Amino acid sequence: MNLIETRAPEPGSAESLVSWRGRASMRRLGNEDLTALVLFGLTALLIFASRWISPSLGSWSEARAILVISTFVMVVGFGQQTVILTGGLDLSVGSVMTLGAILLFSHIGGSSLALIWGIPLVLLITGGIGALNGICIALLRLPPFIMTLAMSIILRSAVLGMTGGAPQGTVSSLLTRLFATDWLGAPPMIYLMVCLTLLASLLQRRTAFGRMLYAIGISPDAAYIAGLPVKRVTIICYAISGAAAGFAGILMVGFSDGASLSSGDNMLFPSIAAVVIGGTSILGGRGNYLGVVGAALLLTTFSTMISALGIAEGWRIILYGMVILIALLLLSEELRIWVARQYATLTPPRLVRVRIWPAWQIVQTHETKSHIKGE
Repeated sequence: MNLIETRAPEPGSAESLVSWRGRASMRRLGNEDLTALVLFGLTALLIFASRWISPSLGSWSEARAILVISTFVMVVGFGQQTVILTGGLDLSVGSVMTLGAILLFSHIGGSSLALIWGIPLVLLITGGIGALNGICIALLRLPPFIMTLAMSIILRSAVLGMTGGAPQGTVSSLLTRLFATDWLGAPPMIYLMVCLTLLASLLQRRTAFGRMLYAIGISPDAAYIAGLPVKRVTIICYAISGAAAGFAGILMVGFSDGASLSSGDNMLFPSIAAVVIGGTSILGGRGNYLGVVGAALLLTTFSTMISALGIAEGWRIILYGMVILIALLLLSEELRIWVARQYATLTPPRLVRVRIWPAWQIVQTHETKSHIKGE
């Protein structure tokens, strides 16, 4: 006679969650991927439901406009997410984006040939500004919040001094064609963003640099002990953020057919919101770029809908913030765990058959321990 002690995982318990995550990883579909799919589904649902608001909404033309407008949040969000994955934050993206737009508009000119050297030069300048942020944060130990906020104020003042408050310049027709022309029924900018999304996802998931981002975000000290170049990677991340913001400024010139001192003013808050709603932990170490893309589409769709309703600006900001809060709550892993535990307490015990050689035995799943005698 043998006494065998077994314990069935309680629904909502850590054991059941671990087993669920194990099955999810076997299916190669993690929580971040599920978050991205949910965001894409919510975006499609909102676009379809917008037809009830106005007959002009819910059409392909509206979906096309949403895809184009959301590209700016996607581009800036990529750089912002790269920084946040390491546990940092970049508050200078709006000013860097404005600087990139002003440099291209006022100093590169409208020649398409000038874009060949002009765009790399703008990206080099904005990326260098981001690298300067990273150097002060990684080497001088300045807090990211303080350093990037100070850089934002400096750049805003510098741009104002450069332009005298009224930027003058010309726009290349090549940039405007990215948004104004159609290729196979869609603007070339949409195809460009699909390519950038694939490259960004591959960078995060299939490269050594991407793995270092997650390792540093989880524990910088452990990453340093393991021999990872924590300071160098941090500097590169802020350089990527600056270059991404500068590239968004270049695209804004083509979209708006010009540049202004407010080109990037409305980009800081949406870029952070898209990163967080997309499933990236604000503490670093978790997230993927597909979630940022889905969140950018969702936020742009909702912003379009409330604008079509003619709601006053103050109420629009309140509704925008409420949607972000609700989305964060619904996508919160802690909330899902809490709901699972509450459901487990309301569910009556179930009898299940357990294979204990040589016979089947009956146990209750809600019991902490079951002593089963085997023959």
